[in-house]
Parts: sequence; structure tokens; C-alpha cells
Amino acid sequence: MFKRKAKEKKIKTPRFQTFRDAFAVTKQVKPWIAPALVAIFIATFALSIVIGISVGHPIYVGFIFLPLSFLTTLLFFTRVAGRAAYSSIEGQIGAGASVLMAIRKGWTTTPAVAVSRSQDMVHRSVGRAGIVLTGEGSANSVRQLLNDEVKKTERFAPGVPIAQVIVGDGEGQVPLRKLQKHLQKLPKKLTAHQMREVRARLKAVGGLSMPIPKGPMPTRAPKIR
Repeated sequence: MFKRKAKEKKIKTPRFQTFRDAFAVTKQVKPWIAPALVAIFIATFALSIVIGISVGHPIYVGFIFLPLSFLTTLLFFTRVAGRAAYSSIEGQIGAGASVLMAIRKGWTTTPAVAVSRSQDMVHRSVGRAGIVLTGEGSANSVRQLLNDEVKKTERFAPGVPIAQVIVGDGEGQVPLRKLQKHLQKLPKKLTAHQMREVRARLKAVGGLSMPIPKGPMPTRAPKIR
């Protein structure tokens, strides 16, 4: 009888460490974040005390509102940290790949499947929506790189839907901070089985070695008005 190999436990980053890393990145981009968080917590809690005094139960109402004060502060931090995370890597080589690879569910991304001399690059993502080729770099030159990669991909995965995305703030482009949300909103065109087949077929094609900007990235793009 062969002994079954014990499944390797996934190493999970402690939540406190994740929060600390996110705070460090946010502080670099938004130096005012610490006093802002303190001010929001105090203001929210002070409001609860005022309400408590008006109803004659300041301690009771303050105790009830204490978790709400923490939650309000955390929600504000999450929103600001999301923006800061994108700002900290925007303009760096491979920023789009970093954002795409942070999507934990439904998508698998191979970074830098094509790179030009001017450092324009294309990343390939596979999900239920099909294949998405994301280009980073100069809009004009990256389009040609995308078109070449589409032809190459069609040879390995004929008949599979292929979408093209260019990261940027110009017309017809997708801003870096909205890239995750853009992919997650694409309509599903493949079954789970078909998606796995496409991934297996393209796995042999691979990509190139490239540096990925480090730092905590939100798994969902924050809503920015």
C-alpha cells in the first residue's frame, strides 16, 4: 500500500501583518492617514456619546456604538488603502500584471507573454469569460503587440473568445484601478470544464520572466467616484 502524501498546508499571511503592510504603503502615499483614522474614530464615538446624553444613557449608547466606530474607521481605511495601493505601483513595469494576479477567484494570469524592446507588454488571463489579453505601454505600439499575440493565441486555442484590454486613462482604455472589476464583469462564455482545458492548453506556452511590483493589492478594485 502506498502512503498518501500529506497535503501541504498553505502558508497564510497573518491578518495583522497584512494590515500593517497595507498601512505602510498607504502612509507613503497618504502621510495624513494616521491622524485621519484617529479623527474619524473619535468623531464617530463622540457622536454616540451625544446621542446617549440626549436619550439619558450615554454609557450604554457609547458601548453599543463602539464597534460601529471601529467599523467606520476600518471602512475609511480600506477605501483609502485601495487607492494608495494602485497609486504606489502605477507607472511601474508590470503594474497591470500585479493587479491581474491579485484576482484570487475565477482568473489565472500569465504575465508578460509578449514584450517589446520599448518595454510594452501583454499579459494573458484565462477565466470563464475566455482569454483576455491585457496590454501595457504606449497605446499605438501596444496595439500591434496585442494583435500579434491574438494571432498566436488563436493557434493554440482556436474558437475560444479573446478580448483585448489596454491599461491607461485614455479613450477606450481601462484605468489600472478598474482593471480587476473590468475582468470580473465580463460575461461568462466558457463552462468550468472548457476553462480548465484552455488553461491546460496554454500552460505549455508560458510567459517571460519579469519583475512584478511588490506590495499589498486589494482583491477587488475599490469603488472610486
